[in-house]
Amino acid sequence: MTGFSPPAGVPAIEFQGVEKRFAARGSSAEVLAARDVTFSIAPGEVVSIIGPSGCGKSTLLNMGSGLAKPSAGLVKVAGELVTGPNEHVSFMLQKDLLMPWRTIAQNIEFGLELRGVKAAARREVSARLLEQCHLRGFGDHYPNQLSGGMRQRAAMARTLAVDPLVLLMDEPFSALDAQTKMILQQDLASTVAREGKTVLFITHDLAEAVALSDRILVMSDRPGTIIEQITVDIPGRDN
Repeated sequence: MTGFSPPAGVPAIEFQGVEKRFAARGSSAEVLAARDVTFSIAPGEVVSIIGPSGCGKSTLLNMGSGLAKPSAGLVKVAGELVTGPNEHVSFMLQKDLLMPWRTIAQNIEFGLELRGVKAAARREVSARLLEQCHLRGFGDHYPNQLSGGMRQRAAMARTLAVDPLVLLMDEPFSALDAQTKMILQQDLASTVAREGKTVLFITHDLAEAVALSDRILVMSDRPGTIIEQITVDIPGRDN
């Protein structure tokens, strides 16, 4: 598969005046989850969003992936309006959501299978990612045979398998122990740097945001909006 890049000067993903309203449970009223959210991410940039629970962080990822539509404003990927699930975007969550009846290799290949990629090409991709994500020798195992950290490695491999332009990551390491979390953070950082992926990363962990990001966006309490942007400049972080 060949990586996709937007035209020169075009952000990998951008939010323009985005607002999201939800119907309140058991009421005819609406809840304003996010308002006037505007930011863009350049190709190859890693941006983290931090903020209080319920401020709309995950809602932004849902809109970025096309799983939800903004109530107002625009979301674009590579300059194209997001109107539904977007093939240039992959989503990774806190839960690995691996299919228990498929082997790890088959889980990694699932997105490619949906896109009609031939079996030989799928196997080539899964073999490369099993090696890259430190899962060599575990392709024929099933999810229940792996530790939590290894399952998240498999989920990362599945996310990368479709060669997305943008990775949307919603607290993917928050359920792991401290040592495993640090190792996976390092693996993600090196993978992103090597492959030039664009990442929008949600976290409650400021240290994690600093370790992984080029920029940190700080959101207010609900209705969430961007109240501060912090540039992270740590010499040698990607080495």
